[in-house]
Amino acid sequence: MRRATLTRKTAETDISVEIDLDGTGTYDNRTGVGFFDHMLDQLARHALIDMTIRCDGDTHIDDHHSVEDVGIALGQALSQALGDKRGIRRYGACLLPMDDALVRAALDLSGRPYLVWNVEMPTAKIGGFDTELVREFFQAVSTHGGITLHVDALHGINSHHIAEAAFKAVARALREAVETDPRKSDAIPSTKGTL
Repeated sequence: MRRATLTRKTAETDISVEIDLDGTGTYDNRTGVGFFDHMLDQLARHALIDMTIRCDGDTHIDDHHSVEDVGIALGQALSQALGDKRGIRRYGACLLPMDDALVRAALDLSGRPYLVWNVEMPTAKIGGFDTELVREFFQAVSTHGGITLHVDALHGINSHHIAEAAFKAVARALREAVETDPRKSDAIPSTKGTL
């Protein structure tokens, strides 16, 4: 069972995350940050990962701690659910169009966190949401999930479309990477014998 349940409580946030890597993409995300919930829903739906996230954060200050800490908790939950990564495809990539936006995501569930982020947002806000928090979220997921992640926005003039395309592209890449490889379902996908 490739599932994980994780809680994270600090002076700034109180978070619970439940995921099932072999789900159907059902979701129930409530972080107190509307646009972020919408993006998490997209991540779950397009990765086909069942996801329930709750966050009670200090949004009276701003959304930063909630978004970053959810990324930390989600990265840790992904790592926990993957276990020793036996039988996974390991790599995933997606080139995703959304209206004016075209975003490429490629990732490796290597255990070696690294983020390359070539995404420019034309505006500082999407509604009340700070666009710089999109990168902060993926930095946290990458670091705490042990994921090498490259995200490049190749086109885009609308910040909402660019951000949503990024979440969807990462989701599709993640879906591919966590899938069981039918040709090597009993092996660690590395010549090292461990990830």
